[in-house]
Amino acid sequence: MNRIKTDICIIGGGSGGLSVAAGAVQMGAKVVLLEGHKMGGDCLNYGCVPSKALIASAKQAYAMSHGSALGIADEQAQVDFAAAKDHVADVIATIAPVDSVERFEGLGVQVIQEFGAFISETEVQAGDTIIEARRFIVATGSGPFVPPIDGLADVTYYTNENIFDLREKPKHLIVIGGGPIGMEMAQAHSRLGCEVTVIEGAKAFGNDDPEMAAIVLNKMRDEGITIVEEAQAQKISGAGDEITVHTPKGDYTGSHLLIAVGRKVNMDKLDLDKANVAHDRRGLKVGADLRSETNKKVYAAGDVAGGLQFTHVAGYHAGVLIRSLLFALPSKMKTAHIPWATYTDPELSQVGLTEAQAREKHGDALEVVRFEYHHNDRAIAERKTTGLIKVMVVKGRPVGASIAGHLAGELISMWAMAIANNMKMSAIANTVLPYPTISEINKRAAGAYFSPRLFESTMVKRVVRFVQRWIP
Repeated sequence: MNRIKTDICIIGGGSGGLSVAAGAVQMGAKVVLLEGHKMGGDCLNYGCVPSKALIASAKQAYAMSHGSALGIADEQAQVDFAAAKDHVADVIATIAPVDSVERFEGLGVQVIQEFGAFISETEVQAGDTIIEARRFIVATGSGPFVPPIDGLADVTYYTNENIFDLREKPKHLIVIGGGPIGMEMAQAHSRLGCEVTVIEGAKAFGNDDPEMAAIVLNKMRDEGITIVEEAQAQKISGAGDEITVHTPKGDYTGSHLLIAVGRKVNMDKLDLDKANVAHDRRGLKVGADLRSETNKKVYAAGDVAGGLQFTHVAGYHAGVLIRSLLFALPSKMKTAHIPWATYTDPELSQVGLTEAQAREKHGDALEVVRFEYHHNDRAIAERKTTGLIKVMVVKGRPVGASIAGHLAGELISMWAMAIANNMKMSAIANTVLPYPTISEINKRAAGAYFSPRLFESTMVKRVVRFVQRWIP
């Protein structure tokens, strides 16, 4: 048995673990990284990267058959489903070297390609190696949650971990789950020529503002996607090339089944109890400093920290941990400034409080400003006028923003910056943006906050009349 002593031992080679490893080793710390599966984790191999690549193929197919509004004849796209999957694989392969074992070993990280498990409060074993570290970071991420639906084990089903390996185009894809993963994959497959039915036990896009979600759902239904809400899957049966999902609202039959009902954190292999690390089904029990409540040598990053499950959150956690572990600076995570986006068409994005959350927290102090896409000149030029932005404002500062529309995932960045830096609405209103751009929607939303104060104020009008009368 080999033994290693190190400053930091990181368990998991996904976004959070790799970000800590790269930062820490380049700043002089001794780092050991354990990864028993694929470097890059879920995001690179099964999540963000392949899904956006497939969405790009679907978007191109849709554009070919919807050009008449721009003076381009509609042509039915000839979809080569296997070639689209080749595109997905090539995108992964292009990005993979950045997350590779070779790159991190080149930086000075000792990479052990084995799963790690605690054997004591101060030791982890990976294969035939025992690692003793001053600090451990658990960054094992999450995987698809497969619910215990009667009959599911008796049929072939897909999750985000293997749907991108499917090279034969489904005739009729049934998606169980109306969250971001399920809805992105539903629209992508529909645009690539599949019939698609989404079955959701509650509300589709249930974590987003209902008004904004409705904009996206209406568009998806207009494209021919069947979306059945408040229909819990009770049983699944299959015969031949058919799979049937039985719900209280009826039975739905298709050729392929995708399970996208949520995520579960990857902790089964860790033996956390041997390290006296408290945890529950959501992940490790940590404080705002991401440190274990019961073993002060152990920290968490990313999905396993029990909070928001996004790749960019894992990267943010890495920054919090680097400040704490390397420089002994007080460093704590916050969530109010964390944005998220769903890459359907139109896109859906959020940062901070939704309107309902802001009303509950701030009551009458809340002002909600709105601006619709169809007033934006660039959106009109590109025929992308379906969309809305809402900004929740308290005492002149944004506390939340919700966007549904073209490039919503890009537009949310300005509001994430504003909330993270406690900026006022005037900072957005004072920003000069190139014309015509979609980003002017943000500035116009800020203008909508100030317009009543300027144009509907009796005092302002009196001042202007006085100035016009007396100033030569």
